[in-house]
Amino acid sequence: MPAHRPGGSRRCAAVLGLAALLAVAAGAPTHPGHPAGTRLGDVRVLAHFDRAAGQVAESIALVPGGGAVIGMIPARQVTRVAPDGAVRVLATMPLPPDGGGTTPVIGAPVVTGVARSDGGAVYFLYSAGRGGLTGIWRLRPSGEPRLVVPLPADTMPNALVIDRERNRFLVTDSTGGRIWQAPLRGGTPSVWSADPALSPHGFFGANGMKVHDGAVWASNSDEGTLVRIPVTRDGGSGRAEVRATGLAGIDDFDFTGRGTEILAAINQAGRLVRVDADGGQETLLDAEDGMQGTTAVAVHGNRVYVTNGANLSGNDPNLMVAELRRR
Repeated sequence: MPAHRPGGSRRCAAVLGLAALLAVAAGAPTHPGHPAGTRLGDVRVLAHFDRAAGQVAESIALVPGGGAVIGMIPARQVTRVAPDGAVRVLATMPLPPDGGGTTPVIGAPVVTGVARSDGGAVYFLYSAGRGGLTGIWRLRPSGEPRLVVPLPADTMPNALVIDRERNRFLVTDSTGGRIWQAPLRGGTPSVWSADPALSPHGFFGANGMKVHDGAVWASNSDEGTLVRIPVTRDGGSGRAEVRATGLAGIDDFDFTGRGTEILAAINQAGRLVRVDADGGQETLLDAEDGMQGTTAVAVHGNRVYVTNGANLSGNDPNLMVAELRRR
């Protein structure tokens, strides 16, 4: 979730545009020399969202049997999309007493990352620029959210991952250039990695995140990179290495199931890009396919789910689904 600079009369624009970087110049480069790789087919919109109500789709947590839980940034909502495309609001977070004007970078409170446990519990991130509100929340069966891991008020929590092997949450902090960890039972967080490769360069650094094959992978929106951080034997962080560059404005991403091949959401450019193990890139979907401020990607079996925020261009925030065709 990249962002604009905050300030005065620009606050509204900052909220609507917080999923796009000002610094993005060109989209991800394509590499026609990589013909053997994943392709997408049967691309369609599963659900449309209400842009006027602030439903800028930001994150995806898949639900068994189809459908997904979606985080909506300026609407401060967690929503559920059924397999038939029906949309239901699960929770709307309250405004802090000061209106959230102290939220880092964007100056407005937002719901960002979402995650779902194997037992069906729904967790999400709320960034409000205020202690006691910013952190990891759990959605109770009653529909009332509960704060389970408070994070410092000056953090901008963005991606939320459940590391099942280590029974912990991992959270990217986009303005702090860090990855936090906290036990799944809740409690006090600690910084897992503050490697310089995660640092912002003016706006947002660490953004999307996945755990894959003994390592934590994160995108850096400002640097346009994909970063791999090995997990040490005791669960700590090793030294980060940059595995792909030239991905200006990258947001979320996911692995296709073919080794370290990745599908990456390039936000402001409105593209879905395949990134090979060697860093080679190819645009698979763009504006002609309906991409508008592409924010998140989730792969499940032979299906790919993609959210479009339609923040600075277009007017149709949505959840799309496509068939994954591996070669």
